[in-house]
Amino acid sequence: MTISSTVPAVVPAGRMSHSTQPVLPLAGGLELRPWRTSDADTLVEAGQDPGIRRWNLLSVPTREAALARIERMGRRWRAETAAIWAIAARNGGAATGLIGWSDIDLEAGDAEILYWLLPAARGRGVAVEAAKRISRWALDDLGLHRLRLCHSVANPASCQVAAKVGFALEGTMRSALQHEDGWHDQHLHAMIAGDV
Repeated sequence: MTISSTVPAVVPAGRMSHSTQPVLPLAGGLELRPWRTSDADTLVEAGQDPGIRRWNLLSVPTREAALARIERMGRRWRAETAAIWAIAARNGGAATGLIGWSDIDLEAGDAEILYWLLPAARGRGVAVEAAKRISRWALDDLGLHRLRLCHSVANPASCQVAAKVGFALEGTMRSALQHEDGWHDQHLHAMIAGDV
């Protein structure tokens, strides 16, 4: 999105690239931390999980592809276009999920959340806790104004996460994303500064 030069950027350029990606503590002995090369096997495993592949369109067929993806996560932080964390046990534990912001637009002040969990981490409220934490980071620490959460209408678990985190349902985007089984309508949820 291009904003008229008379409108100041919501977040000044350099806010991310001039700092290291933070480690964010979570309840239950978990943390959000940058992805490491030692997490490559987790990405390959996630790429094989039917639920993750179905809703996230994740394809990571080899360790080499996973290492390239992890390196790209670091590049995207420095380019200020994404902030992706591993969900992991504190003190060097293995990654059990991914959460972060893609399509970051500092000038416009918005971003879209993405997340997935390996089967062993599901059903314990981890996605909700992690989404709340990075939403606070995005609004309070980074200074964004609007956050989006989009998911297939056939994915009620993500709808529940959105509601529990405080993302308001704004509507349905018809035939908005193609999945392996065809085009899906998507729910659009959003949170803006001041909602939490």
